[in-house]
Amino acid sequence: MGNRTSGAPAMADVARLAGVSHQTVSRVLNGHPYVQEQTRLRVQAAIDELGYRPNRVARALVTGRSQLIGVVAQNTTLCGPSSLLAAFEQAAALAGFVVTTHRANVLDRQSITKALERHRDQRVAGIVVIAPTTSAHDAVDTVPPDVPLVMVDGDARRATPTVTVDQAAGAVAATRHLLEAGHRTVWHVSGPPDWFDSAGRIEGWRSALEAAGAEVPPIVPADWSAASGYRTGQMLARMPEVTAIFAANDHLALGILRAMSERGRRVPHDVSVVGFDDVPEAAYFIPPLTTVRPDFDAVARDALELLMAQIDGSSVAGLLRTSTPTLVPRDSVRPPSA
Repeated sequence: MGNRTSGAPAMADVARLAGVSHQTVSRVLNGHPYVQEQTRLRVQAAIDELGYRPNRVARALVTGRSQLIGVVAQNTTLCGPSSLLAAFEQAAALAGFVVTTHRANVLDRQSITKALERHRDQRVAGIVVIAPTTSAHDAVDTVPPDVPLVMVDGDARRATPTVTVDQAAGAVAATRHLLEAGHRTVWHVSGPPDWFDSAGRIEGWRSALEAAGAEVPPIVPADWSAASGYRTGQMLARMPEVTAIFAANDHLALGILRAMSERGRRVPHDVSVVGFDDVPEAAYFIPPLTTVRPDFDAVARDALELLMAQIDGSSVAGLLRTSTPTLVPRDSVRPPSA
């Protein structure tokens, strides 16, 4: 009759099909950082083929820890936070963890503190906070130091283990791209002032202009919405000296594109525009939008690895991991007209 395993597949079946040891399968399931990518892919393919599902109850008894990870996030459809959350949920699932998310409608200290307390009541193995604002850090200070916790896109100067996109590097790339196209300076429409993302993008924009010896125009404040971009775009469209704009995200850029069109200023013939985030629709704007693409999958993997290290008892206080975004050139940038 052969040696076919009856019932649900076990970890040993996965190891046999992938041609690796039982310990290697365990490392892959637990998101261990020191597994070769080719091996990880082979194990995952075996898991998918067999339909293997980890026995979380048994694993919790063996390891003495919960298989539940708590995430605190904003109740938003903004591309950055929602993409990070989706990427982290996928990375955690591959490691055999279940993610429970508490969403805050407002990113203030009280809301985030309540979400953190609910996760602790659930006795989660660890907590990830995707709330890149100053109020989030104030709330995190209330969590005991023995609770495994990682901030995503937080303040790199704090002692809390943090994983972040290098916002400044992305802004430098966007600003340099506009300057190298021949524009004398670049105007910046910023995000909300209490977001670390906004601060990092302002820093990179300003440093790129100063390094080039270009004039630094006043910042044009906004929120993250297309409506806010539209309002600021109407103002900038009336200023003939504005030939290049770096918008703090793609939704702002979308609003700016519409405002320029209504005011008779063509993009990119009269005004060049660059965004940030590379939302899925960016390639279909009119014109297709040049933007900066963060690697959300890399951020999610780094966050999980830092969290797993703490769960396993390693000291990671003050540890920072950064991911450098890449510029995606499209059709919204060209040299200024004569």
